[in-house]
Amino acid sequence: MNSRRQFFVWTTAALASTSAAWWVIPAPASEVFAVSHSEAEWKKLLTPEQFAVLRQSATERPYTSPLLEEHRPGVFSCAGCQLPLYSSSTKFDSGTGWPSFWAPLADAVATERDTSVGMVRTAVHCTRCGGHLGHVFDDGPKPTGLRYCMNGVALRFAPAQS
Repeated sequence: MNSRRQFFVWTTAALASTSAAWWVIPAPASEVFAVSHSEAEWKKLLTPEQFAVLRQSATERPYTSPLLEEHRPGVFSCAGCQLPLYSSSTKFDSGTGWPSFWAPLADAVATERDTSVGMVRTAVHCTRCGGHLGHVFDDGPKPTGLRYCMNGVALRFAPAQS
């Protein structure tokens, strides 16, 4: 693991140990999404943890998602609107404590600049509902060199049908 990633993982783990959802960034700026609900409706549709991440851009604690150990063929979808986001064929073990992928499905995610924790990052959101999914970094594997570091609580997994 490179030192930058290791520093981020340990810093994140230390901060995250104090709260399940420990930082919040602004939602995507005034975009209109195909799936939209009022705050009250979202709260009814999502668990408190999903609401904090998807609607308030919080981050789940590292190493808490069961999806870290999900290795079956299938598709990871948005927990807010069920839009397919990532194929299991692009999932890899980043060592960061969050499910990571080297590429999203076509037109599934969009990004915006995030300066919420004193550093510049690129936040990732669902193109259908605007739900915050995580962040993308440029230290991933080939062929893209990208690491889409996603909150497991923001995803649902559907195994491939045999």
